[in-house]
Amino acid sequence: MSPRPCVESIPAPAFQWIFQRTVSGADDRGRYGSPAKGHTTMLTRLGRLAVRRSRAVLVGVLLTFLGLAAYGAGAQNDLDLARWSSPGTESVRAGDVLREEFGTGNPNLALLVTARDGDVDSARTRDAARALAQEVEGLPLVTDVTSYWDSDSLALRGTDGRRALVLVRLEGSATEAREQLATLSPRLTRTTDELTVQVGGQEEISRQVGEQARTDFLRAELFALPAVLLLLVLVYRRTTAALLTVAVGLLSVLGTLAGLRAIAQFTEVSTFAANLALVLGLGLGVDYSLFVISRYREERAAGRPGPDAVVRATAVAGRTVVFSGVTVAVSLCALLVFPFFFLSSFAYAGVLVVVTAVAGAVVFLPAALARWGHRVERPAARTSSGFWHRTALAAMRRPLLAGAGVLTVLLLAASPLLGLRFGLPDERTLPEGTSSRTTSEIVHEEFPAEPTDTIQVVLTKPPTGTSAEAPAKSADLRAYAAELSSIQGVFQVDAPSGTYRDGQRTGAPGQDRLTAPDGSVRLALVPTQEAMRGDVPALVERVRDLPAPDGVLVGGYPGETTDFRATLLDRLPLAAGLVLGATYLILFLMTGSVLLPLKATVLNLLSLAVMFGCLVWVFQDGNLSGVLGFTPTGSIEPSIPVLMFCVAYGLSMDYEVFLLSRIKEEHDRTGDTGRAVAEGIRRSAPLITAAAGILALSFLSYATGGVVFLKEMGIGTALTILVDATLIRVVLLPVTMRLAGRANWWAPKPLRRFRIKEAPEPEPDQVLRREYV
Repeated sequence: MSPRPCVESIPAPAFQWIFQRTVSGADDRGRYGSPAKGHTTMLTRLGRLAVRRSRAVLVGVLLTFLGLAAYGAGAQNDLDLARWSSPGTESVRAGDVLREEFGTGNPNLALLVTARDGDVDSARTRDAARALAQEVEGLPLVTDVTSYWDSDSLALRGTDGRRALVLVRLEGSATEAREQLATLSPRLTRTTDELTVQVGGQEEISRQVGEQARTDFLRAELFALPAVLLLLVLVYRRTTAALLTVAVGLLSVLGTLAGLRAIAQFTEVSTFAANLALVLGLGLGVDYSLFVISRYREERAAGRPGPDAVVRATAVAGRTVVFSGVTVAVSLCALLVFPFFFLSSFAYAGVLVVVTAVAGAVVFLPAALARWGHRVERPAARTSSGFWHRTALAAMRRPLLAGAGVLTVLLLAASPLLGLRFGLPDERTLPEGTSSRTTSEIVHEEFPAEPTDTIQVVLTKPPTGTSAEAPAKSADLRAYAAELSSIQGVFQVDAPSGTYRDGQRTGAPGQDRLTAPDGSVRLALVPTQEAMRGDVPALVERVRDLPAPDGVLVGGYPGETTDFRATLLDRLPLAAGLVLGATYLILFLMTGSVLLPLKATVLNLLSLAVMFGCLVWVFQDGNLSGVLGFTPTGSIEPSIPVLMFCVAYGLSMDYEVFLLSRIKEEHDRTGDTGRAVAEGIRRSAPLITAAAGILALSFLSYATGGVVFLKEMGIGTALTILVDATLIRVVLLPVTMRLAGRANWWAPKPLRRFRIKEAPEPEPDQVLRREYV
């Protein structure tokens, strides 16, 4: 028996060493290259274990499945909701001061009061509205109530006098506030003899977005599972194979939900991560199972006995699955660079999905094939589709013509990306007719200002001449408030000295708690409706750019969303760089080529450009909005494209790994690049197309949902997957490889030793065959 190599004797990095031991093996000296005869990899040993102990493995998986189902079923109850804020930014510091020194903060709930008879100034309506405000003050989590009838602020009164607002602040986390609202909102929505009350505001909108997302999740689950199972039966033409594949997907989904619930005991995890767990877990489970089962069928068709076919499929297809999984996980891990648990939660979900899907494909599936492989084997039929082979050959015969034609189509599809505009989310995220959206639309149409989106300006150091007892006496403070009221987009400013509009004092302050016991002062800037429908960050920057006394912090909901967007865009180059660099490294380790990973990166970015072009054309510009059932806003909320970039890039590279792995295997066998590409596409493209179609269908299940950003993610990602699996993988990839020729496989000599070689051919195992059931 050859000695086991030690870590110190291996000249490659530890990361590569672990990969090598997992998917390839090492020779007697511990150096990379062709493994010694009989040397086995971890995946080969897993395959043999699955065959020898198939019953025990299946029982263990079943018990694990039941445990994950029981624990993961309560995951949604432990997950959290998020707000648009970026830790450590100016707006967050302003919010801390408001809460600690003033005992107030952003009004996050709005009650729209409509007078049943007369107008809001009638005595009957005034009495009923004041009673309502007093009732609200005594409700749980309510810390601040401001009504038109106690302030006489014109910003709180509709232009026709029939409606007015009561602004409420709910303290606590987003999860706590929205759970409380689930009870309060139906209670406060009412119609009496004197008035009608409708509930709106940012917290109510967000609550209903969360409810709608959960409804979309259940609808997608009910649609996706039967549809995926039906497609798998059509692809495999064997029900057992389809059921085993769905089982791997379900194992991944349940494992991810259980993992998210466990992580939630230590840190915040967004409820929307569960949506990704469903679609990605099912999709990757299908992808990985398709390749393992198809490889098993191929080995059986070549004459291998059942046990050897299981081991070979686990070793060879499993290697591709491991590389693919690492690629997807690395792409999603880039979301951890953003300081928002909303995005980091998707990183947790992505890693959990990959780990559970890979485990299902290389542990559960081999054991299942060992028991029921005869029910999975392909019926008498053509083993692969000739269409993809002919298409690839035709493209390689005329590479410039085929490449230029497809490239032109893709660039035209991507061209709307040049008009991309980032914006902030509002009530139009919800479907028409949703109560909070209806309330907000009435406020936009009938009120001159948007008091629920007040910009909070906090002066932590009172201006010169100001005392803690009389801060309003400062001439500097009055002048500053007047200047703020003159900024384009500001309807009025409430200061301790009064209310200011267009640079002039117009009356007493429309809000209370404008002065803190320590002498700090806050100014409440109420924006116009036009400003909140326009460039909100530009308005916030105009406020921040105005010369001000020392110690000024600008916050409020507009400030928080502005800082959120700025932080997101600032970290985006780092996240993109990590994704591109890490996936390049993984593909280099797999292929040993310098050019192939670069080509894969360019092609993937091209498919992503098509995705973003679709987002702009459909969701920003409103094309097909009637068919898809949403209201365009003229901009795209930036966090969703960032999430889609990481998800779609990982999935695109997933198919690149599948195809390049097979092409590399054929090239190592024949040494002919053209033949290797054609043969690799002949064997892999039908599987990739089937896997892509099923995964795209899973994502498209969200297109029928009510939340716009889930529609964006579903449609955009599905389009990327389909474009990537057809035009790019079947035309542009073979064309670029045909043009590059021998350069495809080139790497500088010092780097060649870092390539992770293919798994060795496992020797027939007579003992294994005797024990095979």
